[in-house]
Amino acid sequence: MGLLSNRINKECLKPGDHIYSWRTAYIYAHHGIYVGNDTVIHFTRRGEEVGTGTVLDFLVVSSGPARSQVPCTTCTPSGATHGVLSSCLNCFLAGGILYRFEYSVTPAIFLAKARGGTCTLAVSDQDDLVVHRAKYLLENGFGCYNVFKNNCEDFAIYCKTGLLVLDQGTMGQSGQAVSIIGGPLAAVLSTPLRLVTTNVYGMAATAIGVYCASRYAADIGMRRDVAKVAVEDLTRRLTTGLLQVVEPQLLPATASDPCL
Repeated sequence: MGLLSNRINKECLKPGDHIYSWRTAYIYAHHGIYVGNDTVIHFTRRGEEVGTGTVLDFLVVSSGPARSQVPCTTCTPSGATHGVLSSCLNCFLAGGILYRFEYSVTPAIFLAKARGGTCTLAVSDQDDLVVHRAKYLLENGFGCYNVFKNNCEDFAIYCKTGLLVLDQGTMGQSGQAVSIIGGPLAAVLSTPLRLVTTNVYGMAATAIGVYCASRYAADIGMRRDVAKVAVEDLTRRLTTGLLQVVEPQLLPATASDPCL
């Protein structure tokens, strides 16, 4: 287990693994659930090719190998371009390197990571349940893609844990989203401490401490604003109004869906 991420060989994969691959010079990572038979189920936004995670793929030139322009015959048919998709492992990686997201890490390892989006303190459910959730959401959808509240990492973490954030006004489960916001936030929150110390090293240490504390508190394994939700309830209970605490954005996409 490295401080940046957790690189593994394809031969080590097993169904139920939460995997990811860094994109665009390590600016962000795309996450999914490996379900066996060289297949990954993952969540993408509208207008993207299979294997990408956000629109950054079109704004910044990727540092990885060039992608093949020949359509893959083993992945989701060309009609499905967003939402929960099934792809072969090669298309999911999109020329990148394979990594496995780690669960049940110790606080020391969690805080030692150079950035979020590689591990969590939360406990993973059994692999067969993880695969069941991923396949169910492939058929029923995971709602509107939102970079900060409902992204590919949120999808994979839900499949692994069954945990959902109850308040749609707060950050989702994604560790990399917390990292993106946490850096500037740490700098802002540590600014008043300049009145106490003018030492540049002291201020840097304070900013790093605030950043680590924010990551730790926002981790899905530490938060108290989450609940265990059965995957079958994500659509059924929302439709009947029996589960008001689950975000409306988790409804499957339809022709009248405002996400389209």
